[in-house]
Amino acid sequence: MIYNWQHQDWPNFIYENSAEGTQIVKYSVNTGELSGLASGLKSDSKAELMINMLVAEAIKTSEIEGEYFSREDVYSSIEQNLGLKPNRNSKSLKAKGISELVVYVHQRFTKPLGKLEILNWHKILMQGYRNINRGKWRSGVLPMQIVSGTVGKEKVHFEAPPSSRVPKEMQVFMQWFNSTRPGKADEITNPIIRAAVAHIYFESIHPFEDGNGRIGRAIAEKALAQGIGQPVLFSLSKSIEKNKNQYYNALKQAQRTLDLTKWIHYFTNLVLDAQETAKQEIQFIIKKTQFYDDHGDQLNERQAKVIKRMMKSQRFEGGMTAKKYMSITKVSKATASRDLQILFEQGILVRSGGGRSVSYQVNIDFKK
Repeated sequence: MIYNWQHQDWPNFIYENSAEGTQIVKYSVNTGELSGLASGLKSDSKAELMINMLVAEAIKTSEIEGEYFSREDVYSSIEQNLGLKPNRNSKSLKAKGISELVVYVHQRFTKPLGKLEILNWHKILMQGYRNINRGKWRSGVLPMQIVSGTVGKEKVHFEAPPSSRVPKEMQVFMQWFNSTRPGKADEITNPIIRAAVAHIYFESIHPFEDGNGRIGRAIAEKALAQGIGQPVLFSLSKSIEKNKNQYYNALKQAQRTLDLTKWIHYFTNLVLDAQETAKQEIQFIIKKTQFYDDHGDQLNERQAKVIKRMMKSQRFEGGMTAKKYMSITKVSKATASRDLQILFEQGILVRSGGGRSVSYQVNIDFKK
């Protein structure tokens, strides 16, 4: 098997640009629409949007790698890193690490990509991981391989350049990244293409013992942000995680050639999907705001607490039941049932099922 870095012309990637013309127009339109929707939000809603996007990116980029953190831990850490609630601490060092990284990259997207910068990314990310050389390039003579399968039946999907080549490869990569940004000599005017190439280029070097995927996706978002001159209002990893097998297959195929046409096509559709998901998130926040304007003064303290919990996502998993209501508010079953019935009669909740299977959702169609 010959990998991309073993080709004589490495790292001179090639691709057909013309096929992405329609998509880049759509990307530009979506970017403007997202900015317009976000600019119309109240300040507290803008903060909620930013936090939700960063939380989604931190959680989903970790889940792609098989790491699962509680939303509460990640949310707390991101609020702390944004300075919104400085006394809130995450219980998990690993959750703290990815949360700090996504905020750090978000706030410093304009900065050039240098050795000290990217090593610091790795040092931040790898908090809580034992036996990892944090903030250092990988070393040693054993090959860095992406492998699946059980012991004795391993399947090698990719092998990165030897560790001895990493410092030089990363120096060339960072020079390329900085020289292709907007306004520079070798500018790549299509931000999606630059982000797509940056991601596959970095992943192919695979410079760290661990954390390459998460940092590679952060680099892609940094490239997209530099392309529009502001942090992106979507989570790339959230779209990747929907079908991560497709993502890994696309990576594997792209790492066997210098022709990135198919990879760029895949990556473009990924970005457009992320934008559509973000538009739904903003519309959700807008409708939530309208809901509280219309019904906020009708809720008692218990009901307000429950509605707030239900409104954390566009659909409350499993619906609200009397049992869940009791757990959240610490009231009796009779009080829980009465509160829910009142909310239903007021048209604030809609009901499904019956008897012991009855459950409720907030009466808002967030998809419209």
